[in-house]
Amino acid sequence: MPPTDTERRLYEATARGDGDGQVAAIAGEDLYLAAPQPGQDPLPVYDDPAVGGKCIPVLTRGMLPPWQPQQLFDRVSLEELAQDWPNDKWRLAVDPGTPCAAYLAATPAHRAGWLRIRAQVGVRPGGLLVTHFGGPLHGPVAQGLACGAPLAVHHSVPWNELGTAFLDPATDAGTLREQWSVADPVGWQQRLEQLLAGRFAPADAEAALRARADRRTAGGDAADAAPHLPELVARYEERFRADGLLPAGGAVVSVVALDLAHAVALVRWGLGARLCAPPQAEQAVQRAGARAAEVYGSWEEFAAGYALGRVLAFDNGWFGAAYAETVHLHRVLTQDPSSPWRGLPFA
Repeated sequence: MPPTDTERRLYEATARGDGDGQVAAIAGEDLYLAAPQPGQDPLPVYDDPAVGGKCIPVLTRGMLPPWQPQQLFDRVSLEELAQDWPNDKWRLAVDPGTPCAAYLAATPAHRAGWLRIRAQVGVRPGGLLVTHFGGPLHGPVAQGLACGAPLAVHHSVPWNELGTAFLDPATDAGTLREQWSVADPVGWQQRLEQLLAGRFAPADAEAALRARADRRTAGGDAADAAPHLPELVARYEERFRADGLLPAGGAVVSVVALDLAHAVALVRWGLGARLCAPPQAEQAVQRAGARAAEVYGSWEEFAAGYALGRVLAFDNGWFGAAYAETVHLHRVLTQDPSSPWRGLPFA
């Protein structure tokens, strides 16, 4: 089974001898080029007996190997390869040695074809739900990873992957450094603990939401607590009901889902930046899933909590692009039949 749709499209195009289809399968995708070790040539050129000549190998996302501390990959596009190709006689080997392998001639005419198809296909958009069929699909690790699914959908990367990279090692390290002030394993662990504890959730909104939820659980009148909600929270909940993010009469339980989703992303960025290793990462995402089960009773509650946390953080009452993006993420993950929020038990 191809690990993702990219490999499936590549395999099918190769099976039918469709050269343009092979290019189209990867034209808008991220490709991965092995980063050279110290003392190695910048490009991993090799002689491939399948074509009887020299090739430059790249991997599609689904064919990246399991995480290794010293094995890194640079993310490249077909457009970049076409523009910087070093030798007209060499071929581009895509996923060599696998059932999805494709070998693309790289003469100037062929590279012009790559660029033409790339222009037709366009860049892979964000907002796509991707499943890696070789990753965790059931159990506590999958449930924990599903808590981070909104950020995976935002970047159109597999939601259920704990592997070599989130985007690529350099970008993952940059995200940790620039957005989270994390540059080493100690800082990464500290930030993880803060996110799992919900330290970044807006305190006033969180306190009001939890007080209302406790009152409902105790059988009290939730309307009595409504005046104590921050006005912006009440406005968002009203809009959520109109847009289908909450049912009629529904209410958000807590906004710590945003921190838990970021905790899972922090784990994946940390793996990519080599600030943690897979056993530590698996334990961390399971903690995120367990923490979610302590606060929420269903994926629907988690989804609404994440949505409210996200718009409070990034939209701030504008009901603009950040709000529209949040609605899109919510609908993808709550309505797509292949979503982990549809197929996985919550706890």
